[in-house]
Amino acid sequence: MQLELTTPIQLILLSGFPTSGKSTRAKQLHEYLGKRIEAQPEGQQKYRLHLISDQTLSISRSVYDLSPEKLPAHTRSANASEKDARAALYGAVKRVLSPRDIVILDGLNYIKGWRYQLYCEAKNLRTPHAVLQIGCDVDRARGLNEERIRRREEFQGQGHDATPEEIEPEGGEEPYEPSNWDNLVFRYEEPNPMTRWDSPLFALVWEDDAERAQGVFDALWEVIAGESRKTIKPNQAAAQRGTESGGDFLSLLDRETQDIVKKILDQQGDENVGGQVQIPKQPGNAEYLIVELPGKKVGLAQLQRYRRAYMGLNRGGIGLEGVATLTVHRIREGFVGYLNDAFEKED
Repeated sequence: MQLELTTPIQLILLSGFPTSGKSTRAKQLHEYLGKRIEAQPEGQQKYRLHLISDQTLSISRSVYDLSPEKLPAHTRSANASEKDARAALYGAVKRVLSPRDIVILDGLNYIKGWRYQLYCEAKNLRTPHAVLQIGCDVDRARGLNEERIRRREEFQGQGHDATPEEIEPEGGEEPYEPSNWDNLVFRYEEPNPMTRWDSPLFALVWEDDAERAQGVFDALWEVIAGESRKTIKPNQAAAQRGTESGGDFLSLLDRETQDIVKKILDQQGDENVGGQVQIPKQPGNAEYLIVELPGKKVGLAQLQRYRRAYMGLNRGGIGLEGVATLTVHRIREGFVGYLNDAFEKED
């Protein structure tokens, strides 16, 4: 049978405008989770807690500055400094993310493609994630950044550069240059709870008091360690290659995917709409893979469309038969995983 793991959410992404209060909320959440972990009864799983941010990795906010006066046009288009910063954050998350570790990633996280990349990494490790969006009025966030700039200039007028702690005593946060701040707000892609990589989505706004924050943090803890934590299936859409002597790659791929389509059509009936179909891992094998059908009947045309798409993704194996090909087991496992992902998007 295909494995199903009950796995808590281990990666929490904070997202919001620059200077919207994300770091303050991240520290509050870190303190809250630390207390909940310590309060767990003896014998229950104890999680390790990590807070990762630009600040903890000593990443300057200037890396996000694409203004013309800072960088020449050819450098701005490459955006190398920002890519390097995201690579450092990605590496820091990947090093510690596991079923025993809870990671809070405090940062802009303003690009949906970046959030999707982190979602995929978490899913590959069977450690799903959540997004905590920090809402703040644009004018209020801009005013906070301008206040930090004013404090910095006051110190500079006194003959020395201010440290982030002097500019912002409560959080030790440095300001963004005004053009950089405006550009980041313009580029911000708001999380969408209808997409898998932005859900579950929690939200706090600037005006929310301690009681409201406590309620949101309680809800986050529930999906981390409570009864409502999500059941996660391993992502098997990308199949590992192995050796196979039962024919050339393309004919093998065509044969096995056709067989799976036939078995789904044979087993599916009116009473099986939205149910499960068992697919042998190999012909004659007593072990099964499970296809989770959507809440409607699946037709031949739809299954053939998915089959052609899956074959198109795997045509790169043609010509590599002498080195490595897909085994029957891996082809079946991969196609079943692909179908389950496709049907999940339909629900």
